Amino acid sequence: MSERQQGIRRTLAMTRKETWQILRDPSAIAIGVVLPLLMLILFGYGLSFDIKNLPVAVVVEHSSADTSSAVSALRLSPWFAVHQVGTMNEAEQMMTEHKVNAILRFPPNFSRDLARGDATLLVAVNATDANTARIALAYVTGAIGIWQARDAKDGMTVPEIANIAIESRMWFNETNQSQWFLVPGVIVMVMTLIGALLTSLVIAREWERGTFEALFATPVRPSEILLSKTIPYFVMGMLGLAFSVAGSQLLFGVPLRGSLWLLIVVSSLYLLVALGIGLVISSVSKSQFLSNQLTFLVTFLPAIMLSGFIFDIRSMPVALQLITHIFPARYFVNSLQTIFLAGDVWPVILPDAAILAVMAAVLMRIAVKSTRKRIA
Repeated sequence: MSERQQGIRRTLAMTRKETWQILRDPSAIAIGVVLPLLMLILFGYGLSFDIKNLPVAVVVEHSSADTSSAVSALRLSPWFAVHQVGTMNEAEQMMTEHKVNAILRFPPNFSRDLARGDATLLVAVNATDANTARIALAYVTGAIGIWQARDAKDGMTVPEIANIAIESRMWFNETNQSQWFLVPGVIVMVMTLIGALLTSLVIAREWERGTFEALFATPVRPSEILLSKTIPYFVMGMLGLAFSVAGSQLLFGVPLRGSLWLLIVVSSLYLLVALGIGLVISSVSKSQFLSNQLTFLVTFLPAIMLSGFIFDIRSMPVALQLITHIFPARYFVNSLQTIFLAGDVWPVILPDAAILAVMAAVLMRIAVKSTRKRIA
């Protein structure tokens, strides 16, 4: 039997051993199977940039047909929970007590000013949370704009805001749902946890148990050791990808406008990067606790904060934007959102895939070099 055939047999034998070890470990099954579905549900339903039932205090100091029409338009919208009051003092008190997040005030002479074309409305928002304040302000002003357009269509007199007619379009996310933007990012979190977190504990656990030294007495090579430990977790990561994609379609209706095979290829490259990071960390640290902490610091936190998953990279300081280029999650998030919402946009996907491929090759090489058959 040739040396190559012997190497393949050794790798397959250790792969089977590692697979049985995973199947006997409830925590690995929980992270690989249960956690993807749990994260998809939590992030999909719990994390949202949309605001529904926004509490708004509507101040109507003099009731008229125009104010009634505007207030009814707000009441019929699912985005607002309208609290109508008669004075500004009442509205301010409700804002102070955090009972409402916004105030819309119709002045006493609103109908007369509306007929003359110079009506003014006061919109005040609670800006404690700047992001929520911007969304609330956009919602209220947008609702007033829709009311104006509706009344203008019915032949009623409304003030002219500008002499330009604006026709808006929502590209790639026509329903304007934040879940369509967030759910693809959940796949990044799943692949990071399975690829980096689990593998970071593999070799470190072997060192702590003293079983890794026993491998040094065998003819097995470092590359065969790492390959046997990579294959089972790669399969588990792809299963996590399948669960996440199926959940995104069935639970949230996120469209997959790109090719499924391209999604699999790009996800495989990122999974190899995550596996490489986990193997390098576990080979160097030799401690499960330290490996766990380093993995969260190097992979999980950057995947949330610096990948564009939640926060727009272009809004970050320039120095931080440059730092994001060293984290693979940035490229994976960009490719996933493109494949899901825009399609197979090759000028975007190819550079990201190339960078991930280079990172995977470099990390695997480092992992092999750092796993030496000697006792330190």
